[in-house]
Amino acid sequence: MSTLRMAAVAAEFGRDLEEDFAIAERLIKEARAAGVRLLALPEACLGGYLLSLDNDVELDAGPPALALDGPEIRRLASLAGEMTVVAGYCEAGADGHRYNSVVCVNGDGVLGNHRKVHQPLSEDASYASGDRFHAFDTPVGRIGMMICYDKAFPESARALALDGAEIGVVVSAWPGARTNAATDLVNDRWKRRFDLFDRARALENQIVWISANQAGTFGSLRFVGSAKVVDPGGEIIADTGVEAGLAIAELDVAQALETARRSMGHLRDRRPETYTHAGAVST
Repeated sequence: MSTLRMAAVAAEFGRDLEEDFAIAERLIKEARAAGVRLLALPEACLGGYLLSLDNDVELDAGPPALALDGPEIRRLASLAGEMTVVAGYCEAGADGHRYNSVVCVNGDGVLGNHRKVHQPLSEDASYASGDRFHAFDTPVGRIGMMICYDKAFPESARALALDGAEIGVVVSAWPGARTNAATDLVNDRWKRRFDLFDRARALENQIVWISANQAGTFGSLRFVGSAKVVDPGGEIIADTGVEAGLAIAELDVAQALETARRSMGHLRDRRPETYTHAGAVST
């Protein structure tokens, strides 16, 4: 039996890249001391997210755009060392566009990269959209990544699961409700949606699910935290709540997937020939 200790982060990050790296370094060291081998940091943790998602709000220049093969990602890989670390950033695409991206690294360099496909509200004014979901192999297992609003679409996680992902990693800058906001984030309806999506995506695909999120506030946004690890049965096995922190869990991933899929295998029992509406994942 081989277990994997993994962790999802809820933390506050801003525009100052040096400060963000200091926070990331502290969290990586804390995770390493706890024996974590797979660590997920939030969306936009290198350079911060957007100040607002409203069209009528004046934004700043946005986060610094970083090249996938640039010094900042190499710096992150160096901090990761023997760990596998996932982190969100603003990617400077070779095509001249900016992308809301997430990268997976260890000390050897980049293991995988994903550009956010689904863009909520006015996010498309700041970023171009990615166009695919794919899983990739790492020293801790086969991983599939997505960003925030991507997880609201079942096809995103299903595409990753069909590509063999054992672990789904979603990084977010998920805020509380924009209208009729709850005073206590614990009771916020957007937090409930955040949690429901995490549990549903894990359960319907019977994969391990790691969900990191921003915490605190940035611009007009108040983030719900709620970093967590979910098992393939949809049960939350570690959770930060709405506060900043590390949600740490240890699991034999292969055994957990085998147990979850033994009797009712959701991927095995699919009937793709019946899913004929446009846009259905049918492979």
